[in-house]
Amino acid sequence: MNKMISASLVSFCMLTSTASFAAMPESADKAAAAMNVDKASFVKVVTSSNAFEIESSKLAEQKAKDADVKEFAKQMVSDHTLAGDELKKAAKLGDEAPKLSPKHAAMLETLKGASDQEFQPLYIDMQATAHMEAVTLFATYAKGGDDAAVKAFAAKTLPKLEMHKMHVMKLVAAH
Repeated sequence: MNKMISASLVSFCMLTSTASFAAMPESADKAAAAMNVDKASFVKVVTSSNAFEIESSKLAEQKAKDADVKEFAKQMVSDHTLAGDELKKAAKLGDEAPKLSPKHAAMLETLKGASDQEFQPLYIDMQATAHMEAVTLFATYAKGGDDAAVKAFAAKTLPKLEMHKMHVMKLVAAH
C-alpha cells in the first residue's frame, strides 16, 4: 500500500513539475519587461548613479588598501565616464554636471567620512549594491524603454554593467 501511494505521489509530482516548467518562459532575456520606465526617470537615476560610481571610485583609487580594489576603481572611473558621455549623446543632454540624488549624495558622504579601515569594505559593499541596481534598471529599460536611442544605449551598456557586477562580487568574496 505504501509503495502504491509513493509511486502515485512521485507520478503526481512529476506531472505537476512538468506542467509548471511548461508554463515558464524560456529565459529571462525573452520575458517581457517587469515594468516600463520612462526616459526622464531612467536618465535621472542613471546620471546620479553614474556620478556616484565615478566619485566614489576616485576616492577608492586613493583610499583603498588592496591593489585589486584600486584597479577595479580605476576601471569604474574609466567605464562610467564613457557611459556618461554615451548617455549624453543618446538622451541629447547638455553639458551640465550630473546631480547626485539624495541617496547617492549620502552614500558618497559616508564614504568620505569612513576611516581608513572602514573605507574599503564599505566601498566594495556600495559598489555591489549599485551594480545590482544598475543591471536591473538597464535590463528593464532595454526591454521596455520609451526612447529608441536611450533604449539602444541601455542594451549596449548592460553587458559591461554585468561584467562590473561579476567583478565586484569577486571582490566581495575576496575581501
